[in-house]
Amino acid sequence: MTARRKTRSALAVLALGGIALSGPGGPVSASSHREAPLISQDPVADLTDLYAFVSPDRPDSLTFVMNAIPFEQPGGGPNFYQFGDDVLYSLNVDTNGDANRDLEYQFRFTTKVVNPNTFLYNTNQVTSIGDPDLSVQQSYSVTEVDYRKGYPKKKTLGRNLPVPPANVGVRSTPDYEANLGSSGVKDIGNGIKAFAGPRDDPFFADLGSIFDLGGLRPFNTAHLIPLPTAAGEDYLSELNVHSIAIQIPKARIVGADPVIGVYATTSRRFIKVLSDQGTPFQFGPWVQVSRLGNPLVNEVVIPRGSKDRFNASSPRNDLQFLPFVLKSELGSLIPVLYPGVNTPTNVSAGLGTGGREDLATIFLTGIPGVNKPVSVNPSEMLRLNTTSAVSAFPDGRSLTDDVIDTAIRVVAGATPFSPEFNIAPNNQLGDGVDANDKPLSGTFPYVAAPWSGYGENQGNNS
Repeated sequence: MTARRKTRSALAVLALGGIALSGPGGPVSASSHREAPLISQDPVADLTDLYAFVSPDRPDSLTFVMNAIPFEQPGGGPNFYQFGDDVLYSLNVDTNGDANRDLEYQFRFTTKVVNPNTFLYNTNQVTSIGDPDLSVQQSYSVTEVDYRKGYPKKKTLGRNLPVPPANVGVRSTPDYEANLGSSGVKDIGNGIKAFAGPRDDPFFADLGSIFDLGGLRPFNTAHLIPLPTAAGEDYLSELNVHSIAIQIPKARIVGADPVIGVYATTSRRFIKVLSDQGTPFQFGPWVQVSRLGNPLVNEVVIPRGSKDRFNASSPRNDLQFLPFVLKSELGSLIPVLYPGVNTPTNVSAGLGTGGREDLATIFLTGIPGVNKPVSVNPSEMLRLNTTSAVSAFPDGRSLTDDVIDTAIRVVAGATPFSPEFNIAPNNQLGDGVDANDKPLSGTFPYVAAPWSGYGENQGNNS
């Protein structure tokens, strides 16, 4: 096969930027920015990343962060990014491994136009979340739905919680984090904290090179279409997302099994009418439009024709996608794009299915002795062993993990599941981007403050 024909065959599936696989210790997750056709057209409902970890400064609690609205430009005014009032954002927790959610934390948002007589987002300096000079304000509610007794038991944990506004710039939002960002952290009782608002996108990756036929700049000379070696570039640098974070005591969530499964969803009501005043009103059942646990499954493993179906599906039905996991299309492309790098096609992990049983274990059951529930119904979700002192893959996902490097290496077979492939160059592949562009906060919600629309280097505005 010629280089041109090999390259053409690789075009449709090169989405390394959204990998969620296993490194030398186990599974990882990566960004889910624009992973499926339908949700890519609905950014306010598009979940980008999910994180789950033992709180570093409060080890008796768990922190969950789900991010939405990919690739936010900080200067995107005058209608700055905000959560969707017509979207139900949910964090779902499986406490016993049966692939059904036992707890759901629902977040609903309400937008209030304080001043409809201006095009400006703010008419003067904004120094508090409820500042009257802020023309548009958002608030939200948090509802816990407990299914553990066989029926949904709802409890509202917080109402009218404020959403910090956009970080407009040094004139509009001076000392952003002190005046606005930190004020968004709310204690909503029973040891639970909540936050929702704009933040720096903690994900980092050289998306520009990765989507260009799986390019890894540090390994450019080894590519099928070689280029000079170069340093990696972070294409998420100085971009924001909207984060929903909740910190919950372990005792409220964890049952007899210390391993939990976590996945996030967004849903919409698609029956819409107009009121007498011309404002839209929606009703009817919620319809799931996005789902995120370990994002590799949808972004890379699931073919284009099934991606939207995966987004609408429930974990208990995930065995329908097993063939796509066992035969890794992405794994077969690496030897094409990087001649001389051999990858496995069959890895035994004791499942008896054949094919990439390592990937099936990572995504559908959890790793024995690490994050596999005592009893498990195979299903795709992010799993966390809550007894770990520090969360790191394969135990959930922290905000600092370099998931792209680990993911690429594991697709190449550089894991304990297939030690014969855990050699150079398989275990050295990477995109050359090793850290986020901002340091994290030391306290909840831990995600760094959002970038300023005026430009981060134009003033002390972070």
